[in-house]
Amino acid sequence: MDRKSVQSNERFNRKENELPIKKPYKRTARPFLEGGYSGNGGWSYIRDKNYAQSPEQYTRAFLLLQKDLFTLFDYIEPADKNLQTYSYRIHELLLRACIEIEANSAAILTENGYQKAGNWTMDDYKKINQSHRLSSFEVKLPIWNGVNSIRKPFINWANNGSLEWYQAYNKAKHNRHAQFELATFESLIDAVCGLVIILSAQFWTDSFSPGTDCLALESGPGNGMEYGIGDYFQIKFPLDWPEEEKYDFKWQEIAQGSIPFQNYIY
Repeated sequence: MDRKSVQSNERFNRKENELPIKKPYKRTARPFLEGGYSGNGGWSYIRDKNYAQSPEQYTRAFLLLQKDLFTLFDYIEPADKNLQTYSYRIHELLLRACIEIEANSAAILTENGYQKAGNWTMDDYKKINQSHRLSSFEVKLPIWNGVNSIRKPFINWANNGSLEWYQAYNKAKHNRHAQFELATFESLIDAVCGLVIILSAQFWTDSFSPGTDCLALESGPGNGMEYGIGDYFQIKFPLDWPEEEKYDFKWQEIAQGSIPFQNYIY
């Protein structure tokens, strides 16, 4: 039996035998059947050492990027009128944001057992949309002048389209002389919001900062949003999860098992 047939059978068996999901997937945060991501304390699977390798490295990289973005806001106002602004500083931050998105994507695929010969591309990373529903996330910038404060950077993946901001990153990276003006403020904002989303889709609102143990269990900013990692960007998590793809387990009951996690079969 070839690899595609094996994967198809595994997906079928997973859907037939685990409705809803009885073990969390690695690096995959999902709502519980009973509602919400906390699961009455069940969110602590995110903190288990076998859930993700060195998660604090990924959240720290984002927090540093967010800090530098705030510095950029001192010079470029977060506003509709500035979306097409471009500069060397924007170019630098755009590259950093997209590199982090690639690093997170590779970590998700690798730790779930995905294998493919050769270099991975965005066609590989796009597979994560089926397991994490990235295209259904929304991110809001709390301080913004204009009507474009809510960003949906992965929305094109809902129809198998391409990501304009990621294409801009690739072109500006490989041919800065000719494509420098593609490194716009808008591309940067979408890239950073994309990074916020892919982190949230793995770790919910946990930054893994030393001494912190609180997630978004209390009231958020309203409008169905929660404060994300770093307590600045506001996240609307997907509301379109099918019931059979939600989590339904008591973490305290399965945490002591020999294999409390499972791989998502891409």
